[in-house]
Amino acid sequence: MIISRIYSYITISSVSALSRTPKLSHLTTPNRPPFPRIPHFFCTKPPIVIILPPQSMDPNSSPQTIPVVSTFANPFDSQNPPPLPPAAASNGADAAAAARKPIALWPGMYHSPVTNALWEARSKVFERMLDPPKDAPPQSELLSKTPHQSRTSILYNFSSDYILREQYRDPWNEVRIGKLLEDLDALAGTISVKHCSDEDSTTRPLLLVTASVDRIVLKKPISVDVDLKIVGSAIWVGRSSIEIQLDVIQPPKDDSDSSHSTALTANFIFVARDSVTGKAASVNRLIPETKQEKSLFEEAEARSKLRKRKTVEDDGRKEVESGEKNRLEALLAEGRIFSDMPALADRDSILLGDTRLQNSLICQPQQRNMHGRIFGGFLMHRAFELAFSTAYTFAGLVPCFLEVDHVDFLRPVDVGDFLRLKSCVLYTELENPDEPLINVEVVAHVTKPELRTSEVTNTFYFTFTVRPEAKAAKNGYRIRNVVPSTEEEARLILERKDAEALRLASA
Repeated sequence: MIISRIYSYITISSVSALSRTPKLSHLTTPNRPPFPRIPHFFCTKPPIVIILPPQSMDPNSSPQTIPVVSTFANPFDSQNPPPLPPAAASNGADAAAAARKPIALWPGMYHSPVTNALWEARSKVFERMLDPPKDAPPQSELLSKTPHQSRTSILYNFSSDYILREQYRDPWNEVRIGKLLEDLDALAGTISVKHCSDEDSTTRPLLLVTASVDRIVLKKPISVDVDLKIVGSAIWVGRSSIEIQLDVIQPPKDDSDSSHSTALTANFIFVARDSVTGKAASVNRLIPETKQEKSLFEEAEARSKLRKRKTVEDDGRKEVESGEKNRLEALLAEGRIFSDMPALADRDSILLGDTRLQNSLICQPQQRNMHGRIFGGFLMHRAFELAFSTAYTFAGLVPCFLEVDHVDFLRPVDVGDFLRLKSCVLYTELENPDEPLINVEVVAHVTKPELRTSEVTNTFYFTFTVRPEAKAAKNGYRIRNVVPSTEEEARLILERKDAEALRLASA
């Protein structure tokens, strides 16, 4: 069983049903256009029944009906297995394998090439979490584990897998960051499950949820034509929280300098809850062994203390200091000119309210995770797409993603919730004209029209710049300054600037 191995190594490939299609020579031609037309058999459609006219075209004859059956089967239903194809039914081993569908094909869970591979690799652990024993007791004794025991690596064979490459390609021939965020969240969740598992089928598993994303930093563009690897492990453990660090590794195309192979780093924080009581639950201890593991543990410990201190300070601060009042007034001064004397306002500035975008959606069952809640990676993906669009419309040029500054998962999002995502450009940093920074905030609200309520469930903060080649094509191009028009907007700007300054000071 793969969960028992000290080190897991998983290769991500395209969907098996698609990989059985015949290979076409023109798909692997080096001189093919960047976006070739995808053959019709690569496209997936919802299950339907197709009625074709008979070959004889006789109006009195019955139509030829091609039945389409579901590829999904209830993994717990052994009494009514799905009908087997004739080829599988003739072979006992194939029949047994086909009777129980792999976990990657189970319905009601969010699927991507990464989640499929991760869930299949640890199918027994996830089966226990999906169908825990009734009245199972909690884990009685905590275990001591090393970071090496939870370390997991996944590999994207972009260079050889055309279908996988097309699933992750963006319009600029790079990896889609939104899909990568989904995969990072899925991998971090798998690592946290692996660390917290006691490998005892008689105890009830913990409920592990994403509490926050500390930071995700893109260090270099990620090409979709070069193989990609993500490596991660638990680096710090508190009483009921775990910090997971992930590294996205892609070597240079010319293999000139392997030291520059890390393309992205990410830190996720998970919290453990008792799956019955919902209260905070203790997690297995972490024992760092190597010098690097000890260093990462100490850094994560310092970040945890900083978060706790900041929470106490925010709760204890009730009066606005005079220095902050002056900063608020300075920010609001330009905004008042837009309101009172718009003809005299600075043309290189724009009101924060004029940068806003939003979209809405109903959360569907296909987007839920194994706990029945909406998959956090899906929320990050949708927030990133909106933030990218906000930066695009603000800058007037294609933006370039730099980092996720911080993500807070304040409340869970359930199936059927009416989710509204609202974005704005909080502020810009123009000190470096070669790399101006655009800071975008996305706030997710769950709205319940029946109850006339709306609650904030998630906040996301992204940083973008503009692509150098796009900026060079526009002589004299400048990013505009963003100014608030209300005191609430000014406070939001100051809070984010203070949080960033505090992070830099503690780094």
